[in-house]
Amino acid sequence: MKPILEKIDQQMAEKLYRGASLALYHHGKWEEYYVGCSEEKLATQTGLTYDLASVSKVVGVGTILLFLLQEGMIELDQSLKTYYPRFHDESVTIRQLVTHTTGIDPYIPNRDRLDFETLKAAIEAIRVTDNKAFHYTDINLILLGFMLEELLDQPLNVILQERIFTPWGMTETQFGPVKTAVPTKKGEQPGVVHDPKAKVLGVHCGSAGLFSTLMDLELFLNHYLEEEFTRNLSQTISFSKPRSVVWNLEAGGWLDHTGYTGPFLLVNPEQQLAAIFLTNRTYDEDDRPLWIEKRRELYQVIVETLEETT
Repeated sequence: MKPILEKIDQQMAEKLYRGASLALYHHGKWEEYYVGCSEEKLATQTGLTYDLASVSKVVGVGTILLFLLQEGMIELDQSLKTYYPRFHDESVTIRQLVTHTTGIDPYIPNRDRLDFETLKAAIEAIRVTDNKAFHYTDINLILLGFMLEELLDQPLNVILQERIFTPWGMTETQFGPVKTAVPTKKGEQPGVVHDPKAKVLGVHCGSAGLFSTLMDLELFLNHYLEEEFTRNLSQTISFSKPRSVVWNLEAGGWLDHTGYTGPFLLVNPEQQLAAIFLTNRTYDEDDRPLWIEKRRELYQVIVETLEETT
């Protein structure tokens, strides 16, 4: 795994992030690595809890949707309004929501001044345009979270706890705030949710707000590597951009999802390979375009190195 660790060392030297927790799966087992620091004078170590940001989309709502699709409880080409009558536009389908091709304009006036009820109402009335090209927005997964609460008649945190976290033994995964978590911004209280909409929506947010650890995410990805519900995930269900149900699709059967604060998951059920990368790259500064470019470089090294082990 030397090329991966060398790349991480290089990126830390470039001050993209202070440190990271890394897990790699190959030959039927996980290997963990802890590099650098999580904050000043605190070495990265086992057991750290991280803000997952948008990785929450696959750890939570995305996985529940796979269950419901397998059970026949929902259909990809049905209108969201069929399952969630509070939404105003019948043209938006589940397929569009899980592939970010809804045409939704995510702009919400005065968003950061809204409380839970007014933000939820604004999202339910969000403007839908005719442009159905891929456009990534949290609103899609927030709406799907609202839909799950309506369908299953439970708050989202209870749905995730009862259907994923408890049965899969994920005892360290939960909605924030989590006081013991790695801070995502220097000078801010540790464990505060980074995402502004998730701060307001709390345990009802389907797009962000979950916190987890390296070990819990290993348990999570074990099910993606081993179980039947992931069998068709490598098939694209979008013509605009290669996407599966919430996950992004890459060449060679790789699925991935990223989070704003720095974490990402990579899993390849066909090749039985996976990677978990957890960091708080927003701690010192937030140059997102640079990070997207550099994250792609790290992706490529991880994928190439793991594939060479098969």
